[in-house]
Amino acid sequence: MKAKVDQECCCGCGQCEETCHEVFQVNGDVAEVRVEVVPPEAENACWQALEDCPTRAISVVAETQRGVPDG
Repeated sequence: MKAKVDQECCCGCGQCEETCHEVFQVNGDVAEVRVEVVPPEAENACWQALEDCPTRAISVVAETQRGVPDG
């Protein structure tokens, strides 16, 4: 899975970095994603950061395997 931060919405509060420092870091007054792909061991914390974000600036894209239907 991959995480994204909408920097237009981000308030830079640092909640995501506190919850999931493996994936997020605050740089100046906005958060950014530190990694291309979220490590499996950080996935739960990444989802928690998404839920806790006060401005809903975080989104997560789950990747599917080739040939496997999405639904």
